Amino acid sequence: MVVRECLQAIQSEWMKAILLNSSPEGLSKKDLSGQISAFYQQLIQAASENKPEHLDPELVSIVSSLTYNDYEGKYNQVSQTLKIYFDNLVNIAASNLYPTQFADLIQTIVPIFSHAFEYAAEMETKTVSEQAKKEIESIKQQMEKLDRSKSDFIAIAAHELKTPLTLIEGYSLMLAETENPSNSEYTDHLIDGIRNGAKRLKMIIDDMVDVSLIDNNLLELNFQPVWLNQIFSQLDAELKPALKQRNINLHIDPFPGFNEMTFGTPDRLLQVFRNLLVNAIKFTPDHGDIFIEGRKLPGFIEVVIRDTGIGINPEDQSLIFNKFSRVGNVALHSTGKTKFKGGGPGLGLHIAKGIIESHGGAIWVESEGCNEKTLPGSAFHVIIPMKSIPPDDKMGQIFSSYPNFKKSGTTQ
Repeated sequence: MVVRECLQAIQSEWMKAILLNSSPEGLSKKDLSGQISAFYQQLIQAASENKPEHLDPELVSIVSSLTYNDYEGKYNQVSQTLKIYFDNLVNIAASNLYPTQFADLIQTIVPIFSHAFEYAAEMETKTVSEQAKKEIESIKQQMEKLDRSKSDFIAIAAHELKTPLTLIEGYSLMLAETENPSNSEYTDHLIDGIRNGAKRLKMIIDDMVDVSLIDNNLLELNFQPVWLNQIFSQLDAELKPALKQRNINLHIDPFPGFNEMTFGTPDRLLQVFRNLLVNAIKFTPDHGDIFIEGRKLPGFIEVVIRDTGIGINPEDQSLIFNKFSRVGNVALHSTGKTKFKGGGPGLGLHIAKGIIESHGGAIWVESEGCNEKTLPGSAFHVIIPMKSIPPDDKMGQIFSSYPNFKKSGTTQ
């Protein structure tokens, strides 16, 4: 009896065994019967012509019928099905065929099933990969939609808060300037509290506006001559009260390029370094140190703000530049701008990143980890392009008579 006849002889019993041992989700007995019958017919054809590839269309059909959920938590679904088919075929053939017939059958079908296992594994991998990509793309689109919704909310909230805030500021100023004999020192204290609260709220709203501008690529830069030494001199004077209150020492190292002119947006760069220094103060314990260091690179200047604070865990170092990001226990949140481990809305570093990248630079942080006992500290690196020519022709004409501008030539 030839192999084809042997396979036909045991087909009925093999199909019964498969129907008893298989119960794939989403397939009725009728559908399963049709699937295994089609597979078996192709197996007979492959064995008759000694062409394993005759099974390929049926394998593609089986793989295509499975969804992404069918693969979750499972390994080689189609390969497992093929194993059931093969095991039952061997067992039934051993029970119903003569030894010589069985040997001939095994010799013929083993290469066919070997090809089938390899082809199925390849198809499964490709299918799972494609379906996973679709899932990832869907999640990505949902995240982008959510991010746009957050940006829209920030823009609308900032706009809506500005009007009542202007009223609070205006009326508190009028109260402060009103000459009224009944005004007491206590009343003045209350008015100061209102004005300070309004000032703090204005800073938060301004940050929200900046986030909206950055997220929508609408941040406008007004390039002017800028010197880092002037920026840090201003910040040193501005932050002196907070540094003194916390007994923190600020060390400014006049590194190469520190006194040189470049073109940038002074108020925005001031905002960046203010955010970084305030951040360093907040996460450095009392009696600690903050260092401003740097170096000149070809076409760039690197500024490093290093502290002796509690540090940042490696897994948090990329997250802290996301908007509304916070590390540590939110329950311990404090609104103090320079209080130790004081919180905030989590916008400062996101804004700093947006401003520096808009200038064509980069910002990142390095830290060995977070430890309030060993105090590994953090180092924020900021790279800014050194521009000897303003990016705008009109500005170039205005500053063409400036000595440093002439000396620097046309090198960007």
